[in-house]
Amino acid sequence: MEPMEKITLGLELSVNEQTGKPRAAYLQVRTGDATETKEIAPGKAYADYDAEGRLLGIEFLAPCAVAIVDQITLNQPENVREFLRSVPPRELLLN
Repeated sequence: MEPMEKITLGLELSVNEQTGKPRAAYLQVRTGDATETKEIAPGKAYADYDAEGRLLGIEFLAPCAVAIVDQITLNQPENVREFLRSVPPRELLLN
C-alpha cells in the first residue's frame, strides 16, 4: 500500500496597514521547494509547484474568479479544493 500524501494547509495574509483590507493571500497546500511558478490569472494569481508537479500553494494578489481556482485544483483531494475555495478573503476570490 502506498503511503498517503501529506497535505499541509495554511494561510498567510498581507493586509493594508491603513485600511485593514487584504492585499495578498498565500494558500499553502503542501510544504516543499517550489521549482515552478505559473501565472494562473494574469497579474492576479500564481501557483507554485514542486519538482514532481505537485501544487504547493496559490498566491492571490488581486480578486480572482472561483472558476480559475476550480480549474487548477481539478486533480487535488476534496479537502484541498474546499480549502482553496473557502479560505481566501472574500475580497480576493470572486464568484
